[in-house]
Order: sequence, then C-alpha cells, then structure tokens
Amino acid sequence: MTAPLRRAIRTLLLAMFAAIGGRVCAEPSPISSGPNADLGGRLLLPPADEWNRDISREPVDPRSAAIIAGIGADKPLHEDFGIVWKGVPGGIPYHVVGGDQPRVPVTFRYADESDPGPYPIPPDAPIEGGAHGEGDRHILVLDRDNWKLYELFRAFPVDGGKAWRAGSGAIFDLRQPRPRPAGWTSADAAGLPILPGLARYDEICGAKQLLHALRFTVKKSRRAYVPPATHFASELTDENLPPMGMRVRLKAGFDTSAFTGAARVILDAMKTYGLILADNGGDWFISGAPDERWVHEELLPIRKVKGGDLEVVRMIPASQ
Repeated sequence: MTAPLRRAIRTLLLAMFAAIGGRVCAEPSPISSGPNADLGGRLLLPPADEWNRDISREPVDPRSAAIIAGIGADKPLHEDFGIVWKGVPGGIPYHVVGGDQPRVPVTFRYADESDPGPYPIPPDAPIEGGAHGEGDRHILVLDRDNWKLYELFRAFPVDGGKAWRAGSGAIFDLRQPRPRPAGWTSADAAGLPILPGLARYDEICGAKQLLHALRFTVKKSRRAYVPPATHFASELTDENLPPMGMRVRLKAGFDTSAFTGAARVILDAMKTYGLILADNGGDWFISGAPDERWVHEELLPIRKVKGGDLEVVRMIPASQ
C-alpha cells in the first residue's frame, strides 16, 4: 500500500470518527483470548488518538540534531522483540481475556499514581522476562469485550495469582482514552499505555501495514516530559537529552526501497507515525510483542538505520 493511499484511508477513518461524535464503531469481529492472541491487525485506539497521528509534515524541533547526537547518531535501531532470549520470548507479552474474567486485587508500591482496580489478571498471565524475570516484569491484559487495557509494572503473583503486587498500574478505556493526570506514571515510565505502541505480528506481517507510532527507549532521558507523556524518569537536566513523550520519525528522504517484509513495513510507518519515547532502556530499542511467527532475520535489516537517519518532531515546552 502506497503512502498516499494510507493517508487517504486515514483521512476517511478520521472523517467517519468525527461523524459519529467521537464514538468508536462496533468492533468488526470478536478476537480470540489467551497469551498474545492475534488481534487481526486491529487499531487499539481511535483513529484520532495521538498514537495514530500522522506527523510526517510536522516541523522539525530546533534541538533535533543535538538531541539525536545526545542519544547516538551513529547507533543503530534495534528490534527488542522477535527472538527467544535465555529461554523466554523477547518483547512485552500481553493476554486477551473476556469480560467475565474474574478480577483480583493488586497492591501497589506507588499507589498514589496507580489505578486501584481490581484487575482481570489470569493466574497464568505472561510476565515480561518470564516468571523469574528480574526486569520490568510488565503484565498487559486486554479485555476484549469492554475494550479496556490493564497494565502492571514489576508484577508478582501472590498466592498463585489470587492476588498480585506491583510497582504501579494503570487502566485505559481504549474507546475513550484519557491521558494520565499530570505527573503520574502508568505501567510505563512516561505514563503512556504500552500495548498500543508495540510492534505486533498481526499488523506488520498479517495486515502488512502499521498505522500508529511505536514505543522506543533510550539509556539516558531528561527530567522532563512532553505530550502525550505525563511523567519523567530521570534526574538529568541536560537539554541535549530527550524528554519522555518525545517523538522522532524517519527522515522523508531515507530510501526504504531496498528493504522488504517486516522491516519495510516498520520503516515506512516510521516516516508517517514515528516513534514515541516511553521508557529508559537500550538506545533506539523498538518495543514489540512476542509471537512465534516472527522471523528474526526479517527484522534485522532495521539495524542498518542509524540515529542520524531520524529527526525529532517539534515539541511543545517540556514539563519539569
């Protein structure tokens, strides 16, 4: 699908969305349940949501070159999914449940910035990094019937999953999404939902189109955030470091014609929707969901793209 055709389709969707007064049409068909269930290429958030905004013609931020250099102009993009690492599928997993999934209590370390729940978490919900993982241990649960998203950071089961404890948690109504209160985190450092920003197989290799921004990380961020983020995750104040919520895109002049398959889909979408900084991690690491159908060799070519091939989209003044 060509870029003009994608833009025409998006324009039509936005018009339809506006015509129904901001309500989302009924979902076209039910989706299955379970770990990393195929979502049929579905756009999780309304077409007008910030994650889905076309930023291809937005001005470049005045500090773009300095910030790109601060992260690493010579560093390559890196797919943080699509491979098994230490026996655990790489990426951030999710679990789809029905509206009848039992809710369980969750206690939070950062309760003042977390949605209390309870949360519809199955006892066997996949945890990022595996049951014994020592990292962020995200749990993402999508309620397919109510179209709500439940996300946890640093989640640990209690009494076999009859309850959970976590660092933080957030609940998002995907039909009528709202930003977190200013200064609040979510299950992600930037206060954003995680699942809508993941690279998913059903979109990239199934539908062969990506119509939203992707989540990415950097090692060092700034003590600031810009919309759509609501939270920072650093004490560093260097203006050449990126704030949470910063959006970058692949430069329009970058030639993607030599790329094929999944890599081509991702790179073409990066020109239109870009990447949104959501957490601290590896520099230029792009997040995705595990799927046994990924062919890692088809993703590797994105590493030929360097930070210097990107540019920062103009930011409104950062919150401190």
